[in-house]
Amino acid sequence: MVLEGNPEVGSPRTSDLQHPGNKGSCVLSSPGEDAQPCEEPIKYGELIVLGYNGCLASGDKGRRRSRLALSRRPHANGVKPDVMHHISTPLVSKIGRSTENMIDFVVTDTSPGGGAAEGPSAQSTISRYACRILCDRRPPYTARIYAAGFDASSNIFLGERAAKWRTPDGLMDGLTTNGVLVMHPAGGFSEDSAPGVWREISVCGNVYTLRDSRSAQQRGKLVENESNVLQDGSLIDLCGATLLWRTPAGLLRAPTLKQLEAQRQEANAARPQCPVGLSTLAFPSPARGRTAPDKQQPWVYVRCGHVHGYHGWGCRRERGPQERECPLCRLVGPYVPLWLGQEAGLCLDPGPPSHAFAPCGHVCSEKTARYWAQTPLPHGTHAFHAACPFCGAWLTGEHGCVRLIFQGPLD
Repeated sequence: MVLEGNPEVGSPRTSDLQHPGNKGSCVLSSPGEDAQPCEEPIKYGELIVLGYNGCLASGDKGRRRSRLALSRRPHANGVKPDVMHHISTPLVSKIGRSTENMIDFVVTDTSPGGGAAEGPSAQSTISRYACRILCDRRPPYTARIYAAGFDASSNIFLGERAAKWRTPDGLMDGLTTNGVLVMHPAGGFSEDSAPGVWREISVCGNVYTLRDSRSAQQRGKLVENESNVLQDGSLIDLCGATLLWRTPAGLLRAPTLKQLEAQRQEANAARPQCPVGLSTLAFPSPARGRTAPDKQQPWVYVRCGHVHGYHGWGCRRERGPQERECPLCRLVGPYVPLWLGQEAGLCLDPGPPSHAFAPCGHVCSEKTARYWAQTPLPHGTHAFHAACPFCGAWLTGEHGCVRLIFQGPLD
């Protein structure tokens, strides 16, 4: 699979993801024997783009979507080392655009707070041919990630500023200009998960420590005891967008959308009330989307976790427009509406929605909230920030999340 970033190009052609018998289905396979078309394609896994909470703002269309399913092609089309070319005038050579048919998915930069970076000044930092994923066509369908994709001539293409070198066995290896970083969680993607160490992946799939800065010419040190094999919960950062890899087995353990909806209805059935206004609160239906909060929307003081209905008192203008003083405990901090996390693949367990990220107010289970709050995501040339996986907002406060304190009905 080739992931490519370029927000300046036109709309891509319609994807053939749902038609496994067509030439354009969705994943690069490792070189090997061809498979016969079948009723149900074999699914290798899914990539979930962090920051969109289940759907792109403009809707999932063609190769631009927030959840990318990888299935076995009818015919293998993996690449292997061949002739190396030095191009003296790379700017005039044919390097392709996102409409090229060898690109399976187009990923655009995600701005903190949700949505893609937009506007004429938005410059994508994702490499034009960001990375490729090769999957074994036989069980256990191992998926491996490599930096850089191939161009319209089926050649690996690297920019002139990208780091390149010759390996001891005579092959060429290199890094994309801004790098393809991978982090494998310790303990898998489960209730016992802990963040791993970020590494950089080369064109040949070798693993290196991070460079001093994102686009430095000097590569990091080779890490010989680690591999480019993706695990359930592996994070892939393309310098502008971060993706989560989920295996079919891992997705079976994740909560379903039906379970998330049942949790929403159960939370609303408890009839939580505003402790001051005494109005009944209710989480809105996901079908309504993240529009302006309605009158029943629960709001939270993210420093203490006390849940209220919306009110206009307690403002501390000198601290900022969102800073309010909680009427129950007097702590001052952001006061924001609560929104349920709707991308089930980002959840570590099917636990109840008991915690909210600060300061965005997205709600999920305790273990999911604590895992993402302690997971640093790459930002810029050498910085790392924990972020809400549902909207991409940088987390603040001591813990990055807060336990929600609801008041039940008085009757």
